[in-house]
Amino acid sequence: MKQNTYQNLTNEQLIKKRNSLKGASIGFALLYFLAIVVLIYLLTTKGFKNFSIATLIPLFIMPITFIPLLISLNLMNKELKKRN
Repeated sequence: MKQNTYQNLTNEQLIKKRNSLKGASIGFALLYFLAIVVLIYLLTTKGFKNFSIATLIPLFIMPITFIPLLISLNLMNKELKKRN
C-alpha cells in the first residue's frame, strides 16, 4: 500500500501546502466557471449550427485536472485533523 507522504511533513509545511492548494483550487474553480459562462454565451449568440465539438474539450479536461487537486487537499486536511 502507498505510504502517506504527508506524514513526513511538519505542521507548518502541511498548512503552507494546504493553503497553496486551496488557492489553486479556488483559481481552477473560477476558471472553470468562467469557461462555462463563455460557452453558454457562445451557444446563445452563435447557436448550435456554427458550434464545433472542439470547443468542449477544455470543459472535459478541466475536471480531470481538478479532481486530483481536491483529493490531495482532502488528504492534507485529514492528516492535519489526525495530528490535532
